[in-house]
Amino acid sequence: MTAGPVVALTVEQLWQPVPGGSGRYVVELTRALLDRGDVAPVGLVARHPGPPPAAWAPDERLPLASSLLPRRALYEAWRRTRRPRTWRRVAGTDLVHATTWAVPPAGPPLVVTVHDVAFRHDPGHFTPHGVAYFERGLDIVRREATAVIAVSRTTADDVVAAGVAAARVHVVPNGVSVPRVPAGDVVAFRARHGLERPYVLWVGTVEPRKNVGTLLAAFARLVAPGTDAGLDLVLVGPTGWGAAPAEVEARLRDLPAERVHRLGALDTADLHRAYAGAHAFAFPSVREGFGLPVLEAMAHGVPVVTSAGTAMAEVAGDGALLVEPHDDAALAGALRQAVGDAHDDLVVRGRAVAAEYSWRRSAQGTRDVYSWALARGPRQLSGTT
Repeated sequence: MTAGPVVALTVEQLWQPVPGGSGRYVVELTRALLDRGDVAPVGLVARHPGPPPAAWAPDERLPLASSLLPRRALYEAWRRTRRPRTWRRVAGTDLVHATTWAVPPAGPPLVVTVHDVAFRHDPGHFTPHGVAYFERGLDIVRREATAVIAVSRTTADDVVAAGVAAARVHVVPNGVSVPRVPAGDVVAFRARHGLERPYVLWVGTVEPRKNVGTLLAAFARLVAPGTDAGLDLVLVGPTGWGAAPAEVEARLRDLPAERVHRLGALDTADLHRAYAGAHAFAFPSVREGFGLPVLEAMAHGVPVVTSAGTAMAEVAGDGALLVEPHDDAALAGALRQAVGDAHDDLVVRGRAVAAEYSWRRSAQGTRDVYSWALARGPRQLSGTT
């Protein structure tokens, strides 16, 4: 029998069309909490006709409590009316943990994980509806959250700047966990996708803040006649929104078609094969709350080039090459280093950095925040900081 507090935590992200980094957080954190045995997590979900995609299925040990409302109606009700109190469907709930901006109404102490507040810095990178949704979530966090988990110090500073008292904000970094990929699987993956040359990998959703346009401009330098680095570029992930997809299409027209491979969204096994087969990993995002793909690439022993002055730089430490994200010449130069003289050193340093991050450690930090919040009780709604 599991001891410890009963925690109703939102796992609805796993049913989203693209669960993304938040989905990975939900999957890995719930598994690590269940492994501990000193907390009893129960997943809160909307009404669904079936389970999430197999790649995003929650741990089979995790009990689920389903709302009577489908996702859109449930999220809108939470946002506008702060009802229904879905956690009441979990017997003996001691604490509620919102793992994304979809925040259930308070009752027991409320903990909210904030992955980023990029919408505050670059609202034009999101739809108006998205910005309004995130802003409402932030307002709820200010008013109702007993404690806030920020996945990086960068994000914690942003949360405090947005009006949440620093005493309520706790930095608990994500972990990283990657499978061992047999060499034969990498060979088969490369053959299946026609990847004959060494390649630079990028992973994400094609949206404005991911800055894929700059990556393509840098890659154009790498394949220019007379300076061709002999590399291909592999883009993994779905098409997103805003001007980014059109910019990518325009830039691709100026590149040799056989040198850029757009693989779309991959299942988990193929994603890790893509990492394992890469010669370098480029992640020039303008802003992230953490940047999990950076750690995943490092854990696979792939040299990383990412953005200076961001959460990715915080996470990567001395394990990656850092560049100004909009400087395509600097990005191209760093990628030449990453596949050249700096390659082996970056492999060693990157693996050492990744080894410092684990979901077990993230679960320990989360459990500590639960204890802190339980000792303080529900937030008084008259406060604003």
